[in-house]
Amino acid sequence: MPTIYVLFYAMFLIMFPGCSDKPGEGTVLTVPNQTKEVSVMDTKKDEPINWQELTDMQWENRLTSEQYTILRKKGTERPFTGLYYLKPDKDGNYVCSGCGNIIFSTKDQFNSHCGWPSFTAPADANSVKQRRDSSHGMIRTEIICSRCGGHLGHVFDDGPGPTGLRYCINSAAMKLKTEEKSPKP
Repeated sequence: MPTIYVLFYAMFLIMFPGCSDKPGEGTVLTVPNQTKEVSVMDTKKDEPINWQELTDMQWENRLTSEQYTILRKKGTERPFTGLYYLKPDKDGNYVCSGCGNIIFSTKDQFNSHCGWPSFTAPADANSVKQRRDSSHGMIRTEIICSRCGGHLGHVFDDGPGPTGLRYCINSAAMKLKTEEKSPKP
């Protein structure tokens, strides 16, 4: 009879290894289209933030879980699910969701039908950086924000003119700031 109790206890430990209020490693809990506003000032010190020195905990507190997974853990949103995969009707600039750096312009955006926002060029040559990415058994060129180092997406050489490039960017990695037009008198 004691053997049955040992087996029951062992099964109980296997089925219920522990309780935690935090999701397991790799679990992503997302709320669609939820964003947090980016402040470029450290409100406690009233000085500019050094983006390269923020800890993972500080990034988690600043970003939504989807933004954190993409920008800091190099995740990718599913195609055709992001807010900006189609070119918007209004002109403006996209800023990094992590730090507010201007990274792309709607003037360079095109509908590539790949499911992610696509651009022919960054807003400025210095707004993004490129890195070699050999993850997932492929060799690609990763695009990161030049200010905070957040993962934005990848660039491919199958885009339209004039550059022939397609910057394929995650919607959650950026926010659109539309240009305000002053009313005519």
